[in-house]
Amino acid sequence: MAIFKVTKEKAIQSDRADFFQNEFELRDFFAKNLEELLGVKFLDKEHQISEGRIDTLGIDEDGSPVIIEYKWNEDDGILTQGQFYYSWLLENKRHFELLVESKSKEHIDINWDRPRVILVAQGFSRRIRGAVKHIDYVELVAYSFYKPDTLYLEGVDSSQGKISSSPVNESGEAKIYDKDYHFSLVNSEKIKEKAELIRKKVIELPDVEEILGQSTGITYKSTRKFVRFEFKATYIQILLKNPTYQKDGKKIVEDITKHGWGYDGKIKFTTESDIDYVFEIIKEAYEQTQ
Repeated sequence: MAIFKVTKEKAIQSDRADFFQNEFELRDFFAKNLEELLGVKFLDKEHQISEGRIDTLGIDEDGSPVIIEYKWNEDDGILTQGQFYYSWLLENKRHFELLVESKSKEHIDINWDRPRVILVAQGFSRRIRGAVKHIDYVELVAYSFYKPDTLYLEGVDSSQGKISSSPVNESGEAKIYDKDYHFSLVNSEKIKEKAELIRKKVIELPDVEEILGQSTGITYKSTRKFVRFEFKATYIQILLKNPTYQKDGKKIVEDITKHGWGYDGKIKFTTESDIDYVFEIIKEAYEQTQ
């Protein structure tokens, strides 16, 4: 992608450069700025396990564990590495929970529905992009640096045709946490109708992904997660990244910062809620990720 410096009369293309001299510089820079760059709370880097070291471990706004692996340039081995560490994570949940307890000053509820692997590199081969289309827990992030001081991150579109994994209960049946499952938790048909209207508005925003497969709710993201719907019997809890928004003149967003890591704002969406008003707040949260 071309990046331009502009004046009222002229566009000058910025030159690409190698800001990171090696993979270690890349890893350490991301580790220091993980929340700003990827929306992930940093836990540890170069985390030692029996068969290697995980570049970065973190946890996202939904409380989902996140593994991040870096390559300074294109390297197909990054996918195999990420998959191996993902398997290790699922087999060592208590290890991760103890790490969170030791590294975080605040209480964090860990959500094991959708752990993620984020692979970061300057680019990815066609083989990697093709393979990831069918692996629902892996995300690709390509980075570019432009002189003098611009870092550009681009999520590689690999969501088409992904096969979503589903938790399996004791009887061996797969539990499907899709939209119908979450809407079935709400008793009021009016709330369901209003929720569907606001949902459609959200997914019509450019480059928004609807993240299903979680027992606790539905999350929406662009470059980062910006809103989450959690479904209750008589209302829908809408969680937002920040506690205040300029569009919220009525002050319907409740500040829940004291709850710790995750979302800092909450709206109680009921039969009386104004769809357009609530959507404008959600849209502001979305725009803050752009």
